[in-house]
Amino acid sequence: MKTSIVFYIFFIWFSITIQAQQKKQLHIDRTSNPPKIDGVLDDSVWQTAEKAQDFTQFKPNAGIKDSIENRTVVQMTYDDEAVYLAAYLYDDPTKIMSQLTSRDDFGQTDFFGLILNPNNDAQNDTEFFVFSSGVQADATLTPSNGEDFGWNAVWDSAVKITEEGWVLEMKIPYRSLRFANREVQTWGIQFHRQFRRYRSQYTWNPIDISKGNTGLYHGELVGLKNIKPPTRLSFYPFTTGIVNSFEGRTETNLRFGMDVKYGISENFTLDMTLIPDFTQAGFDNLSLNLGPFEQTFSEQRQFFTEGVNLFNKGNLFFSRRVGSAPTGDTNLNANEIETNYPTTVKVLNAAKISGRTKNGLGIGFFNAITEKTFASLKDTLSGNSREQLVEPLSNYNILVLDQQFNQNSSVSIINTNVSRSGHFRDANVTAVIADITNKRNTYNLYAETKMSSVNRLDGTSTGYSSRFVASKIYGNYRYSFDHSFADTKFDINDLGLIYRNNYNNFGVDFGYRTFKPTKHFNSYNWSTYINYTRLDNPGVYTGNGLGASFNAATKETLHNFGARINLLPGKQFDYFEPRREGRYFIYENKMDARIYISTNYNNTFAIDANIGASVFFEDHRDTKQYSFGLEPRVRFNDKFFLVYEIDYDRISRDRGYTNNSNDLDNEIVFGQRDQETIINSIRGSYSFNPMHSLELTFRNYISTVDYDNQVYLLQDNGRLLKTTNSFSDLGLQSSNVNFSTWNLDLNYSWQFAPGSFLTALYRNQLLRRDAASDRAFDETISTLFQQPTLHSFSLRLQYFIDYNTAKNLFKRGTKSNS
Repeated sequence: MKTSIVFYIFFIWFSITIQAQQKKQLHIDRTSNPPKIDGVLDDSVWQTAEKAQDFTQFKPNAGIKDSIENRTVVQMTYDDEAVYLAAYLYDDPTKIMSQLTSRDDFGQTDFFGLILNPNNDAQNDTEFFVFSSGVQADATLTPSNGEDFGWNAVWDSAVKITEEGWVLEMKIPYRSLRFANREVQTWGIQFHRQFRRYRSQYTWNPIDISKGNTGLYHGELVGLKNIKPPTRLSFYPFTTGIVNSFEGRTETNLRFGMDVKYGISENFTLDMTLIPDFTQAGFDNLSLNLGPFEQTFSEQRQFFTEGVNLFNKGNLFFSRRVGSAPTGDTNLNANEIETNYPTTVKVLNAAKISGRTKNGLGIGFFNAITEKTFASLKDTLSGNSREQLVEPLSNYNILVLDQQFNQNSSVSIINTNVSRSGHFRDANVTAVIADITNKRNTYNLYAETKMSSVNRLDGTSTGYSSRFVASKIYGNYRYSFDHSFADTKFDINDLGLIYRNNYNNFGVDFGYRTFKPTKHFNSYNWSTYINYTRLDNPGVYTGNGLGASFNAATKETLHNFGARINLLPGKQFDYFEPRREGRYFIYENKMDARIYISTNYNNTFAIDANIGASVFFEDHRDTKQYSFGLEPRVRFNDKFFLVYEIDYDRISRDRGYTNNSNDLDNEIVFGQRDQETIINSIRGSYSFNPMHSLELTFRNYISTVDYDNQVYLLQDNGRLLKTTNSFSDLGLQSSNVNFSTWNLDLNYSWQFAPGSFLTALYRNQLLRRDAASDRAFDETISTLFQQPTLHSFSLRLQYFIDYNTAKNLFKRGTKSNS
């Protein structure tokens, strides 16, 4: 027994030792003569700096070594201000792909990536990418949240194309990193290189992509001595001029504001938007919503998309809640009508503090304040007007504590809180989350429990939710089991997003993926799932589903294609479509399938296409749906790129909720309808160089819903009773809809200095909704253009000021004056 124990301990020690020996090390030396960042490697420091080379491919063919012709050589140095990097990327210059794109857009471009992890904890990476076109990208990366390209830093780089490939230099100021104040430091480090024409990617320290996160396979940067975290204080003052024109009225406005980033300590940063300005945030892609759940849109305000990984733990933060529509209702007196109910609330200011200690404890705090908002009411008899408060001064808070350990696991506590002044609802949500992976990186357990508390005028409501997932996360074959639960009172929608509660669901997933090319494919994967769903209260069965999907990339042509199929066999009990508690609508045996193809984007012309269909195998119901999408894209040259997309969807003889009227003795009315949706969109960009770009975005959405005027009443058994009445017979208004929108954005951006931008934006918007569902497409477009058009032009100037640079300039100026 003792011998076995000794052998086991020796084996573990030996394994750890072998793993440690696989980490490459790059020794870095200090320089007193930093290189000029110009893409020309003639600086003296590059003649002696140690070289990192011998890269290994990890996709699509893991383990392949680089060749003499395509080798990568990297060198680094540092001083009191920054770390510097030089890389020679050998290649045939005629084959290098160098599409000009906007920042953070990888496009069809070769790239080099520097990954730094000053804590060397395998879980908190900072990524800096330079494309062969000279464009930059940067992101933060954690295993639980993935890459966050909303994070932006200010750093310097330069690229040169040579007869032997391409050369780059990078300067990463210490203000862009978070590290401890230690005399001697060892950082985790990795270098990536992609050959876009082959879709192949290499790293300096080899990666085993069959298990574990990529941070586990970093090398080490050793030799950093006596560097101190600088005062991380940056200012982003801005001014925006705005001209809006609508219905013959023109309004102008000039706004001033400032964003601030301040390093509170070595590892913690305060971000503030002191006077927010979101006038250049993009339009929402509006669509017709016939379902029982709210319609939501993605976040487009930069402050709420940058550096929010920590706050997204547990999915309790839906940033669109901050500044969204008011939560209060209007109380109308006799003869009063609403003349204006605001759709948004002004954000007065917002701030977030985030960082992680050297022991792996992440701390995040978010706060935002919105102003009082009023609706306008008018008495139709007297003509008197008044205002009513519909959203008071409100405070939004998030607190996150996230302890990482074992280089692959974490435990988190999250609390969100919304406080509204006066007689309005308040809310508080708390969650505990555990994300545990074993040391061999082969199995993962994820568990979360949440509690919500909402204070309404009629009392406090407390709800609970939980989720558990057990997964095999290594090798070709992978599987998982999951269970999710929420009671009827669980509600996070004051600061989070949940479409529905009251569920008790179970699921199993099983799949296969390749890590090396096969005879015909660069890669492929398939997966299957089965789920079983119930309500929590009452504890009844609601449905089950199963499905499968397949995806593959061809070996020579690099085309991608795939398919999926989903089945809902037997009776499905929908407790939400009726819009009344305790009632349900039954449908049966639904099947939907879709196939798609995406040709190689490296080609001048490429196309994405998909086609899908849904059908119900149910007596007395012949609902059918089919759809297709077509997206041709043309890369005219490395500067000019254009994409057109059309999506078409038609569902015939569908049945859904129409009206819930007291005039019908409280019956729930359904109707049979045909819906047709057409979406046309164009995206285009012209990049003059990495600092100047012009972008166009256009979208036209049209959806018509045509009811057959036949009334169906929902019975207590979940079935529909076809009546002999029409909607008009019962005095109900037509539910037919013709909904159309038009958005156009034309944007010019000039980065005239590091972190400093001049942005000009022109946009227009049209919107119409009526009951003319039989109107033809061309007539719908013509009618849409008869509506008042919103024209908007804005010019925004933002300048980046670094405290350390400004301080040094001031000192030099003072000395010269003396």
